[in-house]
Amino acid sequence: MLAIKNLSRLSAAIVLATSVCGFTAQASTENLSLKPEFKDRLDIYQEVELNTDLSHLNDNQRTMLSLLIDASKIMDELFWLQAYGEGKAELLKQIDDPAVKRFVEINYGPWDRLDGDKPFLTSVDEKPAGAQFYPPSMSKEEFEKAEFEGKTSLYTLVRQDKEGNLFSIPYSEAYSDRINRAAAILEKAATYAEDKEFNNYLKMRADALRNDDYQASDMAWMDMKNNPIDVVIGPIETYEDMLFGYRSAFESYVLVKDMSWSEKLAKYAEYLPKLQKDLPVKKAYKKEVPGSDADLNAYDVIYYAGHSNAGGKTIAINLPNDEQVQLEKGTRRLQLKNAMQAKFDAILVPIAEQLIAKDDRKHVTFNAFFANTMFHEVAHGLGIKNTINDKGTVRQALKEHASALEEGKADILGLYMVRQLLAEKVISEGELKDYYTTFMAGIFRSVRFGASSAHGKANMVRFNYFAENGAFSRDENGLYSVDMEKMTAAIDSLSELILTLQGDGDYDGVGKLMEESGMIKEQLAADLAKLEKAKIPVDIVFKQGKMVLGL
Repeated sequence: MLAIKNLSRLSAAIVLATSVCGFTAQASTENLSLKPEFKDRLDIYQEVELNTDLSHLNDNQRTMLSLLIDASKIMDELFWLQAYGEGKAELLKQIDDPAVKRFVEINYGPWDRLDGDKPFLTSVDEKPAGAQFYPPSMSKEEFEKAEFEGKTSLYTLVRQDKEGNLFSIPYSEAYSDRINRAAAILEKAATYAEDKEFNNYLKMRADALRNDDYQASDMAWMDMKNNPIDVVIGPIETYEDMLFGYRSAFESYVLVKDMSWSEKLAKYAEYLPKLQKDLPVKKAYKKEVPGSDADLNAYDVIYYAGHSNAGGKTIAINLPNDEQVQLEKGTRRLQLKNAMQAKFDAILVPIAEQLIAKDDRKHVTFNAFFANTMFHEVAHGLGIKNTINDKGTVRQALKEHASALEEGKADILGLYMVRQLLAEKVISEGELKDYYTTFMAGIFRSVRFGASSAHGKANMVRFNYFAENGAFSRDENGLYSVDMEKMTAAIDSLSELILTLQGDGDYDGVGKLMEESGMIKEQLAADLAKLEKAKIPVDIVFKQGKMVLGL
């Protein structure tokens, strides 16, 4: 256990036994029903079967996939505790309507993740900004004043003793039973791994779960190049902590590599240093050199769990988040091709038919959608990870604003990269208007994720910035067209703004930007209402698991 201020080990153990896994968010015993204003929200997700061809895998690999799914299910249990607290089973028992119950499961609690985390059930309070990572009665000011070990750790819960003193408890201790079960499953999976680097990673990740030190396993994950199966598992992203953005949430993806698509992507990583050097910002904000060991690969994802499965679904991954690993080795960018194709077909194409000018709809293409998504992930590796004025890392300096601004950076620098690589003929598919127009349609898709999503908030800021700078026009029928010249200028100026805010660690400046531009204004709200009227899904949800895969 980490050092605990003003608390004996005995009393800490009592608190640990009663409260570490979370606070029951809904203790009422009455039946819960859907609030009337949410009756049209139950069908905003389109179910997609999550499957891929496994015929090329041998028996050991198929057994390994089965075990990785088992470990992922434990990540799901852990995320429920972090997002909602104890009492998931009791919550579901209080709901009679199967459709409402399913909506709770999709959202990992009674708050609508794609509508600002509003409570959609009767007798349910607002969702705590800090989820279950912090005591419900704790204020931000109280936390800022307190001094205790593990205060800003990614891998601890914050709790309060009877005297009101704050202390931290490592995840490995707070969730010890589930952690140990998941670690044992990973170690068993490693015995079936024929790839030496993957075998090593699984064992190191199991150790990391038990000791809350993930850096070594992140380094090992970066060293894997040839494994046809992959798993991203553990406490990773900090989006669920909307109070400070310090605490990481449990999640998992089980992946099968698409070798042919991955070969096509391999050439792009080598251009990162030059792209960093040419960023449209002062030298001080691009002095860091991205790791040259980064790689790009395409996968079919066969299982989502925990944070990755909550609300809006991720279709590309850029990891690790550890700044030291990024500077030493870069990152790996994983494009989740089957999930990406499902979103393009079910959501992006119908959106374009409703909101993009008729003559421009041909410029909304899957190749452009794939590339924009891919270069979004690549762009996380560009820019700056540490402030230029000794405020620590960008993530520490910007606190709860860090995630939304980082997503905005990745989107806008992704477009910058596409433009540069098209000009140098490194990208040969399509024309720049394909990428800009597809990106425009993508804003309408992502902005529907709402203000509680870092991606949704980033898209609101960008849409409003583009509107102010004339990057697109809207005709009398409510259909949008991109102004190529003004879009290019807006991309460069917004890139400079975001990179400067990050490098300066300007917490107040980012807060002002989010407050003034991170909302849906009247005209956009009316346009999004057209999508609701047309019954276009906001996102997808999966029918997944061993039965779907035939495992």
